[in-house]
Amino acid sequence: MKFLKIFLLAGLFSACTQDFSDTNTDKNSPTNVTPDLLLSGVIRNMMNQQVNAAWGIGNIVVQHHGKIQFVNEDRYLWGEQNSTWDATYNNYRNLQNIFAAVGTDSTNAYLGVSLVLKSWMFAQVTDAYGDVPYSQAGKAKTEGKYQPEYDKQEDIYTGILNDLKKANEFLAKATPVLDGDILYGGGAGAIIKWRKLANSLRLRYLLRLSKQKTVDAEMSAILADPANNPIFTGNEDNAELEYLAAAPNQWPLYGSRVGSFDEFRVSKTLVDRLSALGDTRLNVFGRPTQKSVTEGAPAIAGIPNGLNEELALKYNGGVQGVSRVGYTFACLVCNDIGQAPPDPAAPRALLMTYAELQFTLAEARERNMITAGDAATYYSNGITANFNYWKSIVPAQYGLNVDMPANYLTQTGVAYTGTQAEKLSKIALQKWIAYYFNGLEAWFDWKRTGMPEIVPGQYNLNDNKVPVRFIYPQQEQSLNGVNRKAAVDRQGADDLNSRPWITK
Repeated sequence: MKFLKIFLLAGLFSACTQDFSDTNTDKNSPTNVTPDLLLSGVIRNMMNQQVNAAWGIGNIVVQHHGKIQFVNEDRYLWGEQNSTWDATYNNYRNLQNIFAAVGTDSTNAYLGVSLVLKSWMFAQVTDAYGDVPYSQAGKAKTEGKYQPEYDKQEDIYTGILNDLKKANEFLAKATPVLDGDILYGGGAGAIIKWRKLANSLRLRYLLRLSKQKTVDAEMSAILADPANNPIFTGNEDNAELEYLAAAPNQWPLYGSRVGSFDEFRVSKTLVDRLSALGDTRLNVFGRPTQKSVTEGAPAIAGIPNGLNEELALKYNGGVQGVSRVGYTFACLVCNDIGQAPPDPAAPRALLMTYAELQFTLAEARERNMITAGDAATYYSNGITANFNYWKSIVPAQYGLNVDMPANYLTQTGVAYTGTQAEKLSKIALQKWIAYYFNGLEAWFDWKRTGMPEIVPGQYNLNDNKVPVRFIYPQQEQSLNGVNRKAAVDRQGADDLNSRPWITK
């Protein structure tokens, strides 16, 4: 017994000499993560959100897609659409961690890149909702701001444009260390790409702002100094995420239930507009109906937007008479008979493209907001670039014709002729096509221009009005009710039809 007591005491004294902080630290749960790991996570999450937002609501509201079943989105019975809000604020926490790690070192490439991402993310959320938390966002941990104020959209846009300008300037003198960059590949070669993205985004947001403010000088200043303000010069500069063939970094919709995927079909609006122009990009966006293939006359046929449940399922003889989305975006387990298996690495997530930039410049030049360049040249560059883009990523084994027809640019519906209103309408149509599957961007741009026309479906549930915003997340009423109410009082009713400031 005495021996046992001595043994226990010895063990106790031995334990007392150990470092309790080391013993009780879970080394599998790091408290600090390096910027490269944080950056790759933010890019992946936000680009996946681009795909999901386009699929779930963006392609529907601008009538690229329609639905044959569970048609609430198509009839504007939206309810909450919180994914853009949640993705922005959840990922902003990791950007805050990068900012904390980098500090004020403007030569650190992670600072400039993170400012670009921050600007793009907050543009997404303010364009979707209007006034949102911005200046106090993400400061719960550092400053105890658990109920952040909602900033005015005007002030948010000022911050976005200032940050993009700073990002370009910081990256111009940054050291070429940029690991974790899954958008542009990192390293020295990626720095110039991020600068081009920063300045191209500035032009996007300046044009969007132009309905409320004169932005001519700012746009002209960017274009007048390409050495210090580089912008996209070709498809090689596109900000796009290339997915891998194998999980977990596949195109996010490959994880969708087959039935849920298959209820989204090509819109009749898209089919009619592209068919009228003999536009071969339709071969990318849709595939022949199963009915037409069986009958030996393959043809792409879309569904009208906004049908009720019964009519949607019966349209054109049933689901076999309505085209599925294109093979490049195809469900991996719902392929058509006789078609080559889908290439899981083919689809991309888009942030911004050279084609979009060219259409932005075409509109700005046509409106005499800028004096550099020629509107017709910008316009034709944008069309050609978008054809070339889709041709470059569509797998050859699909056997699709994506060549631009020889007379495409000279036909009446495309040729850059007519009144200024007619020219602007043509730019808007081609930009709408080029925005295919690019998050909510086609909707955001339509809210500014009203072009091309979106006609609410016959059975819409929003008084024949196309929605212009998302309602705030319901949880904000209980978690941040005072500040939410102030935003609603300032902006207008919290419904789908209260226009945010920038589109009024």
